[in-house]
Amino acid sequence: MRYASLDAFLTEGRGALAKGPVGLILVEDLVEVESTIRHHLKAGFHALLVLAPDELRLPPDLEGAVHRIPYDMHRPGALTAAVNPVIAAAPPGTWLYYCYNAEYLFHPFCETRNVAELLAFHTEERRAAMLTYVIDLYAPDLGRTPNGVSLEEAHLDRSGYYALARPDAQGHAKERQLDFFGGVRWRFEEHIPKARRRIDRIALFRAEPGLELRADHTFNVEEYNTYSCPWHHNLTAVIASFRVAKALKYNPGSTYEIPSFWWYNSVRFEWSSQQLMDLGLMEPGQWF
Repeated sequence: MRYASLDAFLTEGRGALAKGPVGLILVEDLVEVESTIRHHLKAGFHALLVLAPDELRLPPDLEGAVHRIPYDMHRPGALTAAVNPVIAAAPPGTWLYYCYNAEYLFHPFCETRNVAELLAFHTEERRAAMLTYVIDLYAPDLGRTPNGVSLEEAHLDRSGYYALARPDAQGHAKERQLDFFGGVRWRFEEHIPKARRRIDRIALFRAEPGLELRADHTFNVEEYNTYSCPWHHNLTAVIASFRVAKALKYNPGSTYEIPSFWWYNSVRFEWSSQQLMDLGLMEPGQWF
């Protein structure tokens, strides 16, 4: 279904938020939009909102499967201006998710368990948010795929990930919060603004009154920004993302400085949750 604007959706299509999980796909360009939508439909979201420029064309089966909302992701504050009104409109407790085009959600055992089952278990553990690691994907041969995006030949880094304590305003480490780094953002950090080098994102979360997403992918409720509860490890998930590779190749200031994303720690991405768990990139917690 199409809407004239985000405000129109929040008035006319608000019923789509009545039952979660609800996914938001924020379309920055026209690269791999269709594959992103199909991946998340298969993941088991009850509704998908696609916020995209008017020039996006989708096949009829996808047009009928999503809520299409015209949106400019290049305007200042576009992320929070898209997500926060949806949080405010959703019934309290509704699970929400957001990602960009050319990004793909993976969670433990996603081949046999859907995202609704994942979040039902997470809710039983009294968690209102889930940490996702944004793991950079990239094409190994930029001669064949100059925009850095190839689903068929996708690679990722098997090592080079690390975490630092997240300081509060007084410089003290926040409880159960860390800043995570690695991947293409780490290897080519000279081309990445400091504020955008982290790979952690709270992409799955429950709506509640007053909750707001901030521009740095954290929330104004500090418990939402924690990686686990105090008593044991919780589930985490991965967003496999071509977003950084794509941006580095589109940016005139970096594209000629990067002849290849491949290095000796590159491995082919198998598009499987088991590979991500074997590499230590996501945590099954108590979900066996």
